[in-house]
Amino acid sequence: MCLTLQRHEQRLYKSTIQVIRYMPRAAMKRITGMFIVASTTWTSMRSFGLLHLVGLSHVASFVVGFLLMDLTFYYWHRANHRVSMRWRFHNVHHIDPDLDVSTALRFHAGEVLFSVAFRIAQIGLLGVSLLTYVIYESVFQGSTIFHHSNVRLPLRVERLLNVIVVTPRMHGIHHSVMESETHSNYGVVFSWWDLLHRSLRRNVPQAAVVIGVPAYHEPSDNTLWQTLTLPFRQQRDYWCWPDGTRPMRDVTPTQRDSSRLLA
Repeated sequence: MCLTLQRHEQRLYKSTIQVIRYMPRAAMKRITGMFIVASTTWTSMRSFGLLHLVGLSHVASFVVGFLLMDLTFYYWHRANHRVSMRWRFHNVHHIDPDLDVSTALRFHAGEVLFSVAFRIAQIGLLGVSLLTYVIYESVFQGSTIFHHSNVRLPLRVERLLNVIVVTPRMHGIHHSVMESETHSNYGVVFSWWDLLHRSLRRNVPQAAVVIGVPAYHEPSDNTLWQTLTLPFRQQRDYWCWPDGTRPMRDVTPTQRDSSRLLA
């Protein structure tokens, strides 16, 4: 069953713009693929990278490599929020006022370029095999589409899944207009990393989440030209509405534990 959200943009227009935004990313992914094949071949031939130094079995190397790929991307995602220059680009993803599958395609070309460099370095330094990369990348892309979707799962199913993986409710909080909520729930595949790093937040009912970034919540902020030029323009106070007020949320005593079950 799908969750019906208020639409701020016409579906056809939004989908078209998201596809246009995705085109540079698709082109870069093709280039990245060639570099990664070369990188995994080079590291295997020279036994370069962490996993080659440890000397694990093929199965153990795959499991550890998969987990390390996801953990290191957690750090990368967190840095996209905490490093000012990187946030300028990542903010293009967050100002989407409607969270759905198309949001998973909405990344600035500049951020994609940074991510390509990170992915190549990640593969080389970890020393993962080409098979590990291909499987992780497939799961990574599937997870990204899944947790950006506006599908409402039965609460019992959502809670069960969220013990292991990132779910739509959990990631919806990450796209909230509340600064403290946006700077939480950085995981992509596994929810464990947020729990271990105390960045997990699950105490916000889904119905209470407003999607977007307050300072860029107008339709005019989400045109193709505005999103392309956003990182290069003077930045607004991200977490204030145009009238200067900040989003507020009442937290009851039973909601103070940020890691409690999703609602």
